[in-house]
Amino acid sequence: MSIWGDNMLTTKDLTLHYGGSQILHGIDFEAKAGEVTCVMGTNGVGKTSLFKALAGTHARSGGGITIDGEEIGKLRPQDIAKRGVGYVPQGRMVFPLLTVTENLETGFSILPRAERFIPDEIYDLFPVLKDMSHRRGGDLSGGQQQQLAIARAMIMKPKILLLDEPTEGIQPNIIQQIGRVIKYLRDEKGMAVVLVEQYFDFAYDLGGQVLRSQARRGGDVGQQSAARRGGVARDGFGVSLRRGYLSSLDAKPCISTEIKYPRSIRDRSNARRRQWPIAARQWRRQSET
Repeated sequence: MSIWGDNMLTTKDLTLHYGGSQILHGIDFEAKAGEVTCVMGTNGVGKTSLFKALAGTHARSGGGITIDGEEIGKLRPQDIAKRGVGYVPQGRMVFPLLTVTENLETGFSILPRAERFIPDEIYDLFPVLKDMSHRRGGDLSGGQQQQLAIARAMIMKPKILLLDEPTEGIQPNIIQQIGRVIKYLRDEKGMAVVLVEQYFDFAYDLGGQVLRSQARRGGDVGQQSAARRGGVARDGFGVSLRRGYLSSLDAKPCISTEIKYPRSIRDRSNARRRQWPIAARQWRRQSET
C-alpha cells in the first residue's frame, strides 16, 4: 500500500492514436499519493485523450502504465477501475433517466457484495445529492450533475481520481465546494488526484504539481513544463519535466516555454473567467517578440 508522497501513477513512453493521427507522443509523468497533479494546456492538445488512455476508454498505442507499483497491461476500463482508477469525464456523463441514487449505485459494479452501499461520507460531502436522491440525473443542474459524477467515482473507492475539467460551466459556489472535496480527498484520503483544468487559480490552489502541455501544428515537437509549489514563487516557474508531448492536428501553435504569470493575471480571482486563455495569449505574445 502506498503512503503519502509515493508514486501512485506512472506512465512511460505513453502513445495514443486516432486512426492515422498520433495524439500522445511518449508521455512520461508521475502522480503521487496525497497530491493533486494538474494538467493544463490549450484546447486540442490531447489532455482528454491522455485521460482516456489512463482510464482505458481508448486503447493506448504503446508505452506502459504503472498503478501503485504494479505494471498493468492493456486492460479493459472495468479492470482498470478495479485496480483503483476513478474517472470523471468531461461532460459528467451521468445517466439522465436514472435517479441520483441509481446513478450512485452504478459504481457498485466493481465492488465486493459486502461493500455495495452508499457511505454517509458521500452525503456529508455533497448534501444536495441526499436532498435530491429520487430526482432523475437529467433533471439536475450542471453543478449538481458534476457533484453526482464525482460522488459516483468515489463510490468505487479509487486510489487515483482523474477529473477532466470539473469546473466547466459550474457556478462559483459549486466550484468552491468541489475544491474543498478535492482537498479532502488529497489530505484525508491520501488520494492521487490528476486534474485537467483551464481555470488557473483553481488549479494552482490545489496542485502540488502543474504540468503544461503544448504542441505545434502538424505534430512538431512540443514540450511539457512543470513546477512544484514548494519553494516556487507564484509569479512564475519553468521546470522541465521528463519528456513527451501531446498534439493534435487542431492544436494551437507552440507557445513560450518560459512560464511567467503576470501579477495582473494572478490577482484575478473571478471564478466566472477562465484564466488559462489569458495567460496563453500573454505567453504567445512573448514568444513572438
